[in-house]
Amino acid sequence: MVRTVRFHELGGPDVLRLEDVEIGAPGPGEVLIRVDAIGLNRAEVLFRSGHYIQPVKEFPARLGTEAAGVIEAVGTDVTGFGTGEPVSVVPAFSMNDYGVYAERAIVPAAAVVHRPEGLDAIGGAAVWMPYLTAYGALVEVGGMRAGDTVVLTAASSSVGLAAIRLAHRVGAVPVATTRTGAKKDALLKAGAADVIVTAEEDIVDRVLALTRGRGAEFVFDAVAGPGVLDLAKVVAPGGTLFEYGAVSGEETPYPGFALGMPALNMRTYTVHETTTDPERLRRAAAFVSSGLRSGAFEPVVDRVFDLDDIAEAHRYMEAGAQVGKIVVTVRR
Repeated sequence: MVRTVRFHELGGPDVLRLEDVEIGAPGPGEVLIRVDAIGLNRAEVLFRSGHYIQPVKEFPARLGTEAAGVIEAVGTDVTGFGTGEPVSVVPAFSMNDYGVYAERAIVPAAAVVHRPEGLDAIGGAAVWMPYLTAYGALVEVGGMRAGDTVVLTAASSSVGLAAIRLAHRVGAVPVATTRTGAKKDALLKAGAADVIVTAEEDIVDRVLALTRGRGAEFVFDAVAGPGVLDLAKVVAPGGTLFEYGAVSGEETPYPGFALGMPALNMRTYTVHETTTDPERLRRAAAFVSSGLRSGAFEPVVDRVFDLDDIAEAHRYMEAGAQVGKIVVTVRR
């Protein structure tokens, strides 16, 4: 029996239950992992509450797509991985099929990457989703280059902080936005070239001033909602407005019509575009691993909880005060 987090109905953090569950053996193309640390993502909050892009298909339901641990068993047709190897699990599957909020978890081998030497379990559970998301959109899809400017909303999130370091890695200029001034110093310390406090400053005026009227080649937006109208105004000709989240919970208009049909590239992006494509994942993993080895990239962990306190960890995430990743560890 394996202690596993499940929920039997949609709702707030209180619906989460830590239960003993039979796990069985990995099947073809699967591996069994002893989970040492779990990376929390907002997708799990949305899935638990019934607001995710995928609805829960059946109860009891599981949670979690990002973790670090050690392989304990491999199924048939698995190559490249062996027992005893430290690995990380990346978001590459539906939570209707697998979940890593547990002491042990079976996951697809295609969703597993080798953990670079020197990266502990907490770091291994905190680093991949942020950097794979930022890399996949801005470099793999967008082709961000040296000299480009990228405007980052929700910049204090783990993805936002990864995007700041990613921009520096390729020679681009990261401009962070934050609603209030409470996180401004932390964002500057994290490497943001400038920080725009949207409650006090006009984002359009500030971005155009910072870019001498050119605009930003990329806007990397996790918020969506009505604010995209202003964000679209700061996109340089030929630039791209990426929507990779919907934190606002509000309807998102298409700004092209409202702004008089400018030549605007606007697209949604999810990390699954990178993690479910073997070649993209191979390139992304090599890029992130290189950055970790050089010190250009590092996991940013805001707070660590114990698996027994999973509901409290979800409450903390919903409060939105974190700067970086929330990680849950598994005690034995």
